[in-house]
Amino acid sequence: MALPLDGIRVIDLTSVVMGPLATQILADQGAEVIAIEDRRGDTNRSMGAGGHPELSGVATNLLRNKRSVGLDIKSPAGYGVLGKLIATADVVVTNLRPGSRARAGLTFEALDAFRPGLIFCAAAGYPVDHARADAPAYDDIIQAASGVVDLNEQIGLPPVLMPTLVADKSAGLVIANAVLTALVHRERTGQGSDITIAMTEVMRAYLLVEHGASAIPEPPKGPAGYPRILNPDRRPHPTADGMISVLPYDEHHYETLFTLGGREDLLDDPRLATRRARIENGPSLYQDVASVLRQRTTAEWLELLSAAGIPVTEVVRMSELVDGLPIAEHPSAGAYRVTPPLTGAVASADIVRRPAPLHGEHNREVLAEIGYDPAEIDALEADGVLYAGMV
Repeated sequence: MALPLDGIRVIDLTSVVMGPLATQILADQGAEVIAIEDRRGDTNRSMGAGGHPELSGVATNLLRNKRSVGLDIKSPAGYGVLGKLIATADVVVTNLRPGSRARAGLTFEALDAFRPGLIFCAAAGYPVDHARADAPAYDDIIQAASGVVDLNEQIGLPPVLMPTLVADKSAGLVIANAVLTALVHRERTGQGSDITIAMTEVMRAYLLVEHGASAIPEPPKGPAGYPRILNPDRRPHPTADGMISVLPYDEHHYETLFTLGGREDLLDDPRLATRRARIENGPSLYQDVASVLRQRTTAEWLELLSAAGIPVTEVVRMSELVDGLPIAEHPSAGAYRVTPPLTGAVASADIVRRPAPLHGEHNREVLAEIGYDPAEIDALEADGVLYAGMV
C-alpha cells in the first residue's frame, strides 16, 4: 500500500531525540530518510541497553525506516557528498546550532543552491533573535527555561523536571508538522521553505494553552496558571484496596460519585452549581472525592463509575505499556518491541519497513545511488570521509 510520503526524500542531520523523532514520524509515513551520522554515531544509539552495541532500545525504534550514512560533513569531500545528496532531496532537518550551521555551510541559502525549492527545517533552543540563540539546549535546559519547573513548584513539588523528555518530544512533533505543512505549500506554489523551530517557543505555546488562563487578557485578570490543573490533589487516589484516577467533570458526575460513596449531604453543595464554581473549588472538591474513593474497592469503582459514564482508570505501570507492544525481529539486534507511530496508528510490527540501521550501514548503497563508483567510495573510506561502526 502506498504511504502518504512515498517519494519524499529527507536528509536527517539531527541527533539525540527531538530531531530523530521528527524524522521517524516522516519515515513512518513513507518518506525516505537518510540519517547522516558523525564518527561517534547518534547519541540515541547509546541510550540504554539493546540487542546490539549500536542499537539501544531507544535507537531501535527512533531509527526505524531510515538509512544511515557515516559522513564527515566538515571535510571538503564530505560536504561535496552532502551537497550531492541534498540535490536529490526534498527536505533537510537539522538541530545543529546556528553558528555551527553557518560554519559548516548548512544554511538555507547555501543548501537551496543545491536543490531549489528545498524545505529546510532547523531546530533550535531559542528564537533566532534571542540573546541565547546560539546556546546549547537540551530538554533539561528547555524545561527550566519554559515554565515547567515553575508549574511543579506551584503545586508544592520541589523545583523538579518532568520525568520525560517533554520539550524534545513536543518540538519533534512540531518539526514534523512544520515539514508536512511546507510540503503542502510547495505542492501548491513550488516554493521551498526556511523554517526555524525554537524549543522555548514550542513549550511556551504548549503550556499556555491552558495555563495562560486569566493572564491572557490585557491587562491581566489574574496570574498565569489554570486552577484545576494546579491542584496537588489532582492525582490518583487510594481505594479500599488499590488506587484509581477519576475525573468527575460535570455536576451529575459529582452527584453520582458522592451518592455511591454515601455523601448525599454534598449533593446541594454550591461548589457544584456551575462549571466555574467546580473549577474554582477544585482543591476542596478533590479532597472530598479522595475521601469517598476509600469506601469501595478498585474493581467496584471501575465498574460503577464506568457504567455511569464518569472518566476513570486504574493506574497503569510503565512495564505494562511495554508488555503490550508487538514484537518484531531485527536482523542484527534480535527481537524487540515496536512503539506506536506518532501518526495516529496503533503499534504494529508492520510499520517497520526497514529495521533501524547500524552506523554507516548504507554508505555504499546511498553513494552509488547519487553517482559514486566503487573506486570513488573506496577512496572516501580510505580518507576517513566515510565511516561505519561507532567509535
